Amino acid sequence: MRPRLRWCLGVLIVAVLTPAWAGRRCDTERPPRTATVEKGLALAERTLKALDASGAQVVVLARAGQDLSAYGLRYSHLGLAYRSTDAQGQSVWRVLHKLNHCGTGEAAVYRQGLGEFFMDELWRYEAAWVVPQPEVQTQLLALIQDPVLSVRVHHRPYSMVSYAWARRYQQSNQWALETLALALHPPVAEAQGVDATRDRAQAWLRAQGYQPTSLKIGPLTRLGGRITAANVAFDDHPNAQRFADRIDTITVDSVFAWMRRSGLSGPVVRLP
Repeated sequence: MRPRLRWCLGVLIVAVLTPAWAGRRCDTERPPRTATVEKGLALAERTLKALDASGAQVVVLARAGQDLSAYGLRYSHLGLAYRSTDAQGQSVWRVLHKLNHCGTGEAAVYRQGLGEFFMDELWRYEAAWVVPQPEVQTQLLALIQDPVLSVRVHHRPYSMVSYAWARRYQQSNQWALETLALALHPPVAEAQGVDATRDRAQAWLRAQGYQPTSLKIGPLTRLGGRITAANVAFDDHPNAQRFADRIDTITVDSVFAWMRRSGLSGPVVRLP
């Protein structure tokens, strides 16, 4: 077995044996199906080879964990993937990303391997990423490797559809985008406290032309989601927009489009 494959498999085994597997429902006691592990491992291995060949040090990486085609979206979850070195001195890729705690209203930031990142039961086994411009990679890598700065904008209360320009909740893609702002705009890091830091990050993103995705979600869907899921909330959205069924939230597709449009990255690379 190749060293890279052994490494990915080892990461998967550790994750399978972890009782509260990040990103999975806590009441799911059975381990992942063999087919799920195999497909996730295969995708991780293909992604590893492609990232190594790219010459990049940092990429903004996405997976398709949920079917969002009804909203015209292809991917569901972002992470900041970076090249690192393991204990044996081999080049490996790690992913810094935010995960919801077992369907609750809270989340945390994790560092994981590619195997873990793609191990969940994905809707579609496809990876996608954008390669930031070299100077952006340099700034991002410095932040990602800093244990304090890398979680500077993290806010524990979580909603899958958190309003892009509010601070009450923070979903995973929102954390990644605000972290990108923290890396690229030094005045963001000068703010005191998480709220003030997020305020500056959001103000900079608005000034740079970032546009969230507007989802059309009716009142019955909103009510059902809020009652049945602790990780779904709509009360941070402006009333005028919410009552017009307009939910503005941060999506992978909108982040990729903005990074390309603003010249921060190259085009989207897709790996089926």
